Amino acid sequence: MGTHVIKMPDIGEGIAQVELVEWFVAVGDEVSEDQVLADVMTDKATVQIPSPVGGKVLALAAEPGATMAVGSELIRLEVEGSGNLREPLAPKAPAAEPAASAPAPAEPAPAPAPVGAARQRPLASPAVRQRALEAGIDLAQVKGRGPAGRIEHADLDACLGGGHAPRPAASDAVERVPVIGLRRKIAERMQAATQRAAHFSYVEEVDVTALEALRAQLNQRYAEQRGHLTVLPLLARALVLALREFPQLNAHYLDDAQLIERHQAVHLGIATQGANGLLVPVLRHAEAGSLWHNAGEIARLAAAARAGQAPREALSGSTITLTSLGALGGIASTPVLNLPEVAIVGVNRMRELPRVVAGQVVVRQVMNLSSSFDHRVVDGMDAARFIQAVRQCLEAPACLLVD
Repeated sequence: MGTHVIKMPDIGEGIAQVELVEWFVAVGDEVSEDQVLADVMTDKATVQIPSPVGGKVLALAAEPGATMAVGSELIRLEVEGSGNLREPLAPKAPAAEPAASAPAPAEPAPAPAPVGAARQRPLASPAVRQRALEAGIDLAQVKGRGPAGRIEHADLDACLGGGHAPRPAASDAVERVPVIGLRRKIAERMQAATQRAAHFSYVEEVDVTALEALRAQLNQRYAEQRGHLTVLPLLARALVLALREFPQLNAHYLDDAQLIERHQAVHLGIATQGANGLLVPVLRHAEAGSLWHNAGEIARLAAAARAGQAPREALSGSTITLTSLGALGGIASTPVLNLPEVAIVGVNRMRELPRVVAGQVVVRQVMNLSSSFDHRVVDGMDAARFIQAVRQCLEAPACLLVD
């Protein structure tokens, strides 16, 4: 038997270091070739690290939250044959210390363990841990059926469905959750956006009765052949048309260079809630796609983001962002800019409300657009006129079908 050392691979794009987000194996586990060992995060996306060989895990080089250099030791395996390690196996210092901005680990535990130390914490994603906490389930008592015993939502479903979940008892326990991986990146970006940009928000009510009637007609006639239309591709089309009049909103503000980049292409960011946090996959060239093409792309991108499978190139390069919480959209909101963009359009919940039309009180379907802008480069009048242009397209939706 020999020892095989797996090093942090070169992920490309000139990336020199990554953050270790989560292990999917523990010391003592048997792993197979191509089995995913860990998730790491770059500035743009989460990347899975597979094993190039099969073997038994001897050592993990760092704890989640550690910043690791490309080429540093990631994991050691006991393998058949001589392996690739020529020096004797001996404990050594961790490859990297946890990043300074991460809080303390979730349980009272030793400092980052040296190579060879066992991992005792049950394997589960942050979303599974949160759901278990809310349901009063002790993950240590749940048998995971995922890779390397990883606990998944289906395991919690089985536990809850079988009536095995313990009743929550009064407790003063406090869980300390490290802010690592995607959650750390989101925190950093949100803090930078609110500190650097001069946010101002503008809220406008939109009567979408005619829009919803048109959408229903289009779906009735074309859904089988072309796919189902949600309201998002119609909103995307309205944004594209309004940006023709207000190209200064489809822009990046490079504040360090004191430069504004106005883009002809509309690369529309679609804010999407994933299992571990908010992602913004990008609908590229929204101005060139048909309603149905854009609808299919939005659905595909959102599904990939929710599943954590969106590639890095799909999560960058947006020129303006559309954000919606769907049925949870509330009445109004103040979305945070996706820097270096200068505008973000938020969609609130659609409701039936009484409104006065031609002197008569009638029931109409209405929703609010809650949008934010960077006041350093966008004047309030331009922002208001832009949203009014979007509103006019949505309230007279026949214009959405005319190029």
